[in-house]
Formats: sequence, structure tokens, C-alpha cells
Amino acid sequence: MWTYNGKRIREGRGWTGDNGVQHPANWHLWSEEEKIAHGLVWINPQTKPDTRFYWFSQNADGTYESTSKNIDDLKAEWIAKVKERQAGFLSKTDWVYIRKMDTGIDVPADIQQYRNEVRLAANVIADQITQCSDLDALKALFVVPTDADGKVTGNAPIHNWPEEI
Repeated sequence: MWTYNGKRIREGRGWTGDNGVQHPANWHLWSEEEKIAHGLVWINPQTKPDTRFYWFSQNADGTYESTSKNIDDLKAEWIAKVKERQAGFLSKTDWVYIRKMDTGIDVPADIQQYRNEVRLAANVIADQITQCSDLDALKALFVVPTDADGKVTGNAPIHNWPEEI
């Protein structure tokens, strides 16, 4: 990204130099040499911090200042999200149990198996979160496994739920 006196200059917007000269909104069409001659400085843009794990602010020059969120707070937050997700999966088959109570019709074995797998997955994921001793360990739970060719081979551990029925 291009900056002028430490401030980010956005493409498609004009800007005013220290000498009072207003530069046009199409300044981005200038050659690199012209940009440098007008006092612009190229800064490689930083990757925006992941809001799941960091508090951050953006500086005038487009860089970021970030602070890690508290690991214990993150673990509690993600365990709560796992429990919410579990409840969402289970709620889709709750009607079968209501029908059982109302009519006596048995719950199909595949639905009972699915519900058991959802509960097991939730417990496994929550345990993995609990065992994280630092932010890097927690972030590793979000990594999607791939093979040597970059092809996805499974779910990230945090999203390792059974196939919905």
C-alpha cells in the first residue's frame, strides 16, 4: 500500500501534499517513479489479525497493532460455541422424540446413532479446547488438514462434527 508522511493513501481518492498541491484521484495510475517523486512510500500490507484470537486497531499507515485475547476467555467462548452447535444439530431431530412421546413410534436407530455421535463429537472438541495451554494450541484446532497437494483431507478439529442426516 502507498503512504504519504506515514498515512495511507487510498486508490481512487485524491490527496494533498505538504506543499498544498492536490493530487488527483487517479494518482494510482502514475508510474512507481512518479509516486516516489511525489513522496509516496510503498509499505507491504500486513495481514489483518484474526478477530477470533486478537484485539486490534489499525494505524494511519495501514499497519495493525494487536493484542492476543485471554486464552482462558477464548477457551470458555469456544466451548460455549461447541455446546450451541451441538444443541443446533440435536434440535433438528428433537421432533422424533416428541413423536415417540405422543404416539409411541420408536426412534429410528440411525437418528439415535447420529445424536450419540454429535454428543461424542462435542465432548471431544470441548476436551481438545480445554487441553490447549496457549493461543497457538487453540489456533491449531482451526487448521484444516490437507495432503501434500494441498487437497483438503478432513475437517479442522474444531469443526469435526458427524455428517448430518
